[in-house]
Amino acid sequence: MKLVDHFEHGLDAPICLTWELTYACNLACEHCLSSSGRRDPRELSTAECKAVIDELQRMQVFYVNIGGGEPTIRPDFWELLDYAIAHQVGVKFSTNGVRITPERARQLAATDYVDVQISIDGATAEVNDAVRGPGSFAMAYRAMENLAAAGFENFKISVVMTRHNVDQLDEFKAIADKFGAQLRITRLRPSGRGADVWQDLHPTTDQQLQIYDWLIANGEQVLTGDSFFHLNALGSTPLAGLNLCGAGRVVCLIDPVGDVYACPFAIHDEFLAGNVRDTGGFETVWRTSELFTRLRQPQSGGACTSCSAYDSCKGGCMAAKFFTGLPLDGPDPECVLGNAESALAAVGAGGALPQPDKDHSRAGRARPVVLGMPSTLAVAAPDRACDTSPLAGLR
Repeated sequence: MKLVDHFEHGLDAPICLTWELTYACNLACEHCLSSSGRRDPRELSTAECKAVIDELQRMQVFYVNIGGGEPTIRPDFWELLDYAIAHQVGVKFSTNGVRITPERARQLAATDYVDVQISIDGATAEVNDAVRGPGSFAMAYRAMENLAAAGFENFKISVVMTRHNVDQLDEFKAIADKFGAQLRITRLRPSGRGADVWQDLHPTTDQQLQIYDWLIANGEQVLTGDSFFHLNALGSTPLAGLNLCGAGRVVCLIDPVGDVYACPFAIHDEFLAGNVRDTGGFETVWRTSELFTRLRQPQSGGACTSCSAYDSCKGGCMAAKFFTGLPLDGPDPECVLGNAESALAAVGAGGALPQPDKDHSRAGRARPVVLGMPSTLAVAAPDRACDTSPLAGLR
């Protein structure tokens, strides 16, 4: 049996576990998959987070992808990072760079089993800041400079592909090469706030081909995960990465309040499997939840099974289909063979689409936000706990 066949039926522990530690964020990215901005007052405590790490160690989870929001904003972030590494759970965390000071960069460079992923969505400030907010490119670039100066080798630069940055692929690669980093490109999904901008930002059909051709030429040096397996229908050369939806099989998400979802891009009650605070904790959710059990059963490919490219693309992304109103056994909304066009037209004529049902955006998120590394910060008392400034406590 091929390894990928084992993946289809699920594993005893996830091999790609994403854990969003907080919904608090100093940015308000237009396409944020978790609609982050404000803290949720129900966030897992430090002790609860450590208990989850203990579980992951017992389950032999090799590493965890930490995200948010902006995870480094949590006052206990560095404590939790050290705790995970001390308990044989490696950490890769994604950050916009706000707290990657020269001192922290040196600390990270001296720490084993930790990787850092800096997020940018444009190779220039003009393109990046239009999506991520004024000053965000300079902040991320400064973090990359700090990591490189500290001798942190092979950190990651993560880019969500949009129709405005596809032409910058070579520039992204040049930035990664300059800093001795590795480029990682991911697909824009219509999740969270991304649902509001997907129609305007997702790459065009011609750009999908452009991405495919670029990955064929450069893919050995670029990480993609399972982001672009739907592009495999374009040619006989398959792209590197997992060519199937791993949701609930090898992939899942723990959110800041402990809810466990089948996929980081599907934060919706439809894909909620349980909570780590429930009896039995994360291990019971992963191994026995009704949702994950169902996802691990043989899946129907629907009309896609008659397509000659089905074995290559497996019908595409579950989250992308769900949030564009397509059936989960139907074609991907970005099907490069055009098989989704009639289905999307029918959805568009039929009314409302499924909406992301979790929103932690701050009021007035369109306003410019304070970025950088302030030495002091005056914070007005919030009206509600969840409105606490995402920069509260940052020095």
